[in-house]
Amino acid sequence: MKIKEWLRSLSFRTGVIVLMCCIPFYILSFAQMLLPISTTAKGVLWAVLFGLAKTCQYGGLTILGVEGYKRLKNKFRKH
Repeated sequence: MKIKEWLRSLSFRTGVIVLMCCIPFYILSFAQMLLPISTTAKGVLWAVLFGLAKTCQYGGLTILGVEGYKRLKNKFRKH
């Protein structure tokens, strides 16, 4: 429970940065399939990169909280 409390104590800006970090991990998790490596290595890379993407996504959402998420959503709607 302490981790969740610590994440919530971080700033809105930090939450946005962590949340946006999931984008390159999602891209890399699928782009690595084009590499000339074994299927096993591709599976391991996919699991690690996709896991990092999900960790950034949920960590960022935890930092932002409901109010921060609404704030971010409204910011994108205006532009």
